[in-house]
Amino acid sequence: MASKKNQYELTYVISGVVKQNQIDDIVRSITQYVEGNGGEIIEVDEWGNQRLAYEIDKKRSGYYVNMYFRAPGDLIPKVERQMQINDDILRYLSLRMDAKMVRHYEKQKKRAARKAEEEAAAAEAEAEAEGEEDDE
Repeated sequence: MASKKNQYELTYVISGVVKQNQIDDIVRSITQYVEGNGGEIIEVDEWGNQRLAYEIDKKRSGYYVNMYFRAPGDLIPKVERQMQINDDILRYLSLRMDAKMVRHYEKQKKRAARKAEEEAAAAEAEAEAEGEEDDE
């Protein structure tokens, strides 16, 4: 019998002194580790370099990554162990999303999609209006 997959949110901070190609490798390796061990990636959202609220290991900035995925519960300690042994990852936090959090996440995604559609329609209308002005 297959184990039940829960939805998780994983946020981690990569040291701000790491080069962009190394950051890409770290994000890719974490994503591949989750997928390779029975997880299903929903979204990987890279927030970029941000100033830390407090100094961690004498560093003042970090590259934030937020990942949503479905996985069996026994995968979480393994992923956290992978992050713990990587010296470039300063902090991480994994949360199992309950039904209310999942609804909120889905509502946010729908709202963002609707906003993107409205912006695209407005840009298209503006381009058409400029084209009509050029014809006159």
